Amino acid sequence: MTRAFPSPLRRLLTGHDARSVIYMGWSALKNGDLIARAEAEGFDIMVTADQSMRYQQNMSERRLALAVLDTNFWPAIRANHQQILEAVETCAAGGYIEVAIRQSSVHWFQLPRLEC
Repeated sequence: MTRAFPSPLRRLLTGHDARSVIYMGWSALKNGDLIARAEAEGFDIMVTADQSMRYQQNMSERRLALAVLDTNFWPAIRANHQQILEAVETCAAGGYIEVAIRQSSVHWFQLPRLEC
């Protein structure tokens, strides 16, 4: 998972050894170096919300698959984590998959205004 990704998603990807970039100590790596390092460490897929990564990297020569979410908004991800899990399980090596999170399933509410 990339830097701007909610790390609690790791726990929702049951059956997979998911680790965040921060957990791995790779926060300083840029996209190309990050992908190369993840491949070297034996990772199969990278989950990211970085929409531009697809255009910045040539994934056709990579072993690492890339799953790109349309949001990094945690309530939407949590509500639709099963979609992400399915993408992780079906994306082949060197593949690319876009996961459209249905934000309409997230219930928005307004907090009451507090007077100070």
